Amino acid sequence: MPTITQLKYVLAVHKTGHFGRAAAEMAVSQPTLSGQIQKVEAELGLTLFDRQSKPIKLTEHGHQLVELAGAVIAAHQKLIAAAAGGFTEPAGPFSIGIIPTLAPYVLPWFLREFAQRYPAVELSIAERSTNELLIEISTNRIDTAILATPLGEPSITERILFYDPFYIYAHAEESLLKKDAVAVSDIDSRRLWLLEDGHCFRAQVINLCGVQQRALLGSVEFAAGSFETLRHLIDASGGYTLFPETYARTLPRGVRQQLIRPFELRTPTREVSLIHHRRNWKTQLIDLLASLITRNLPRSFSSELDQQEVLAIEVQGGRAAGVSSGS
Repeated sequence: MPTITQLKYVLAVHKTGHFGRAAAEMAVSQPTLSGQIQKVEAELGLTLFDRQSKPIKLTEHGHQLVELAGAVIAAHQKLIAAAAGGFTEPAGPFSIGIIPTLAPYVLPWFLREFAQRYPAVELSIAERSTNELLIEISTNRIDTAILATPLGEPSITERILFYDPFYIYAHAEESLLKKDAVAVSDIDSRRLWLLEDGHCFRAQVINLCGVQQRALLGSVEFAAGSFETLRHLIDASGGYTLFPETYARTLPRGVRQQLIRPFELRTPTREVSLIHHRRNWKTQLIDLLASLITRNLPRSFSSELDQQEVLAIEVQGGRAAGVSSGS
């Protein structure tokens, strides 16, 4: 049977797509790592990797083994942690991923307190897109992540943290601001600025508003990389966009009163969750993190969904959805 170390070598190659980088990550020479993987393949009578592809990819048999190898290593780590008392004194490496449209606004809610409460935890944080985070969680590079859900991934466990309502932010001369509340049907997609591809918030806005191809400033099409960029473009050039409460609450009160409007009837919103792979063994730390975040939620957020007042938006694909599929 392959050893735990050999299985870790297999997962490292799968994660990096390269024997040299995998060897560096495992702090061994490349010949040592390659030799150990060859022993695994010989013992099992299988070829795990297509060595001709760039980056190196798993074969069909390799995909089956990697899933089992991850479960074996997770069980082994859980056993070691239990023997060391890891369930009573949180300690060791712990990695959190978070999407860019949440990172600057949500991290301050809990980061300082988490570090103070659990000084033995070696915390690392990565800001990534949803797709990147899912890849890194599936390959055990990240333990947990904060992002918009639902994802529909059977291997992922989702823990809802809160619901993040949307608002319209508009240039001071936009006619939308004459209303106390805006209807989705009031939105002219030709006046709407969006984030760039790769942001799930962009997909949510498109799903809500039915945006197709559009241009602003005549022939200019632009996709921003952040809410701050969108805000400054709108202030200078006209038009409007949607902002979530996580960002809108950071704006000065006067700006919110003058340039932000709520939606009438049911408020569009996104569901924000803490996710992890179902076989991740660091459930104690994940539980502690989830509890800390929900305990520190600002009053403007709710961890419950009011089905009469909220319209939840799909993360990817489709059109605006019913409440049960919120993101």
